[in-house]
Amino acid sequence: MIDLGTLTIRKAHEAMKRGDFSAVELAEAYLKNIEARNVELNAYLEVFDDVREQAQEADARFKEGTATVLTGIPIALKDNILVKGRRVSAASKILEGYVATYDSTVARKLKEAGVVLLGRANMDEFAMGSSTENSAFGPSKNPFDTSRVPGGSSGGVTVAIASDMALAGIGTDTGGSVRQPAAFCGLVGLKNTYGSISRSGLIAMGSSLDIAGPIAKTIEDVEILFEVLRGTDILDSTSIEIKIRNSKFEIRNLKIGVPENFLTMKGIDPDVLENFTASIEKLRAQGCTIQNITLPTIPHSLAVYYIIMPAEVSTNLSRFDGVKFGLHKEGERLLDDYVLTRTEGFGKEVRRRLLLGAYVLSSGYHDAYYGKAVRVRTHIEQELDSVFKTVDVIATPTTPTPAFKIGEKAQDPLAMYLADIFTVPANIAGVPAVSLPSGQVKREGKSLPLGLHLMAAHGNDRILFECGRLFEGSVQVRLHAK
Repeated sequence: MIDLGTLTIRKAHEAMKRGDFSAVELAEAYLKNIEARNVELNAYLEVFDDVREQAQEADARFKEGTATVLTGIPIALKDNILVKGRRVSAASKILEGYVATYDSTVARKLKEAGVVLLGRANMDEFAMGSSTENSAFGPSKNPFDTSRVPGGSSGGVTVAIASDMALAGIGTDTGGSVRQPAAFCGLVGLKNTYGSISRSGLIAMGSSLDIAGPIAKTIEDVEILFEVLRGTDILDSTSIEIKIRNSKFEIRNLKIGVPENFLTMKGIDPDVLENFTASIEKLRAQGCTIQNITLPTIPHSLAVYYIIMPAEVSTNLSRFDGVKFGLHKEGERLLDDYVLTRTEGFGKEVRRRLLLGAYVLSSGYHDAYYGKAVRVRTHIEQELDSVFKTVDVIATPTTPTPAFKIGEKAQDPLAMYLADIFTVPANIAGVPAVSLPSGQVKREGKSLPLGLHLMAAHGNDRILFECGRLFEGSVQVRLHAK
């Protein structure tokens, strides 16, 4: 029997290379778990019908000697990443039944590497949410406590990995949607430098904020996925090439900045702060220098985000009008078609953000809201640029609380939005950040994971991998969802 709980990409690759088990046997082990657990956890909206065929092709590559480190690795994809010939809905009724006509660059690169795509994972509708409660197809549930959310919007992917229904996965992150659910589910989630992974074939939410990011059990697995996916793409004009040196980073010289003013705000759980303090001490014990820093503009990131993001949402989602694809409702006039289609097709949170976005872009309010937010965004970018001249990494908790109860914040949008307080600055500035499992807290007899959030300068993704390895070595036990 394959021990899926302790399996990593590297371990699985070496085992298949040795012949300990085949890609087909590995895929079948995950399919068995999906059959047993997905009904309860709702991680997958669809399991692909050719998983075994993909695994057979992977086994052939091992026999031919052409296998890569990702060949045969079972991967979950968030339901806003296009795979040619497969349905993709962004967990929305307005796209239910839509079939992708081309591969996203992410899907193409994964296929070229020989991965086994298990299926499309649940998410908040159009990636709008921090809990995966906003899916039109029902919420995903946290495998550590099924009465709680797994985080969002990439909650389905993290649930799949944490419950051994996938070995790794790819989500998207606009304001924390990879890192926050990774923290809630005891995983590693990377928000890479904006543009370092092509956005071609991702269903857009906020185009200046969106990234596709890997989620896995270890920092090494996340790095493996990043190395395969990164690079410029002619199909994405915002894509860039990151120069990553091969020389060993001198970790003993690492300076970690802790923003005291950011950690004294109201609403941060005392247990989260205690865990963060312990995490920082572990890094200090590994030889890192801890330095207090002040980020006066950073606390405004959330307000900036919830103006810029809805504005971009209102533009990106204008294409979903029922004319060319997806849901279509007939009205007496063309305008009625649009209103009926979008009212029935979009969920409550999507409609809220569309209205907010249209408002901040409207005549008379554009300069007062959107224009001001863009200017503050520039200040945040400059502030971080300045700080990264004195420290290598900025550390905070990933989330202000452990995973909350399903329905607990559903009627309070502002409380829900605050779940992203520590993660949105990286998206605002386009810099890389990672969430690392940092321990757990007890709630109602259940152990709930927490995360340590590290943010680095633009293009310096590599330092996060090195720092992540250092911290990972100091955390003795990885929490596992039974």
